Amino acid sequence: MLAQATFTDTHAGSPLSNEPRHAPSWAEARELAYHWAHPLPSSKVTLGEAIGRTLTSPVTAQRNLPYYASSAMDGWAINGSGPWILTTAGLPLSPGEASVIATGGLVPTGASAVLRKESGHASADGHLSLRHDAKPGEALPGRHIRPAGEEAAAGDVLIPAGTLLNPAHIALAAVAGHDHIQVQRKPRVAVVLTGSEVVTSGEPAPGQVRDAFGPQLDAVITQLGGEPGGQRRIGDSYEEWMAALGRVPDGLPPDVTITTGGTGKSGTDHFRDAIVALGGRLLLDEIAMRPGHPAVLAELPDGRFVIGLPGNPLAAMMALMTLGEPLLAAMGSRPLRGAVLMTSGADIDPDPGRTRLMPCTLIHDLALPASRTGPGMMRGLAWADGYMAVPPEGVAAGAPVPVLPLPWTAPINFPDQSGGYAGWPA
Repeated sequence: MLAQATFTDTHAGSPLSNEPRHAPSWAEARELAYHWAHPLPSSKVTLGEAIGRTLTSPVTAQRNLPYYASSAMDGWAINGSGPWILTTAGLPLSPGEASVIATGGLVPTGASAVLRKESGHASADGHLSLRHDAKPGEALPGRHIRPAGEEAAAGDVLIPAGTLLNPAHIALAAVAGHDHIQVQRKPRVAVVLTGSEVVTSGEPAPGQVRDAFGPQLDAVITQLGGEPGGQRRIGDSYEEWMAALGRVPDGLPPDVTITTGGTGKSGTDHFRDAIVALGGRLLLDEIAMRPGHPAVLAELPDGRFVIGLPGNPLAAMMALMTLGEPLLAAMGSRPLRGAVLMTSGADIDPDPGRTRLMPCTLIHDLALPASRTGPGMMRGLAWADGYMAVPPEGVAAGAPVPVLPLPWTAPINFPDQSGGYAGWPA
């Protein structure tokens, strides 16, 4: 049976502890990244900017909706049962009088009903009468009038806080007279792309590599609930690292900076040294998983988080899913997405002490590991539906294995506990 997989923080010590400690597991790292961050304050935005954002303060009706009695039909406002004498539109009606009215028009004082144009006949001498084929009750009091407050009374909550806003919500807020609403602010995420060997166009020469991060990271950041905050390219020197991480970009500062490469522990890897020199702290330093184990999560004195991704493309993407997705979810006041237990379609050998993150495809309710998924490869990930989090003890074909979606593939149809089909959990 498929079930929602849950994980608890079993890490034995604080990530800031000076005591020797093991690298956190994949599940621990996800939860720790989620719990390090806190929701950002809300912001006031225009209605057009609010679609797709989460509402933080309820939208209420500032007055009755509609706030006046209006016509539900094109036709005539009438007073009495007829026949009627036509008079000037918009003026109060005395008994036996009628005036032209359009759908949505203000019902004049004295009107008892609206007679739709298909049910009435206006003569050339200014008289109005019921047509012989009019439906019964067309002139009854209240007919075809939308009373004030029919949709909502003043003070009613129209959209509760916590709602993910769609275009219809925005239209409702506009109808209620709102120009701005309070929404959860999205974390701004800057990207620092490193590597003097990286080229950005054409086919790389021997010793060079094509940039796999610049063209995609802003889109992934958006899919993870962030707001792209610009990209910067640097080489491999310590001075360039210090300048890139120490300088706050012009305009709105980022809440998170993502770096690519430099998280190893060779003499040319400067992530950790730069963080320490800037007065920051390492919150998570390496994770017991592969690919992506050299990933690092740090915090600078000004409160900015820095996610250090490995240089290999697949390793970097798995590290971003492990640290970036939970961190951005917490800052955006969203729940941490859980894995779903699905049936493994293959035997996967143990890898003691490490969780293996394997891009997979979903076929006939089975999760099958993709091919061509080396740390530096992207071909397998490009056609994957999600990724499996294979525990250190491995998994046998037919046994359950945790599976998570990729941000660009959600929602995917897969069987839920009831045997039906549903999208990935939000």
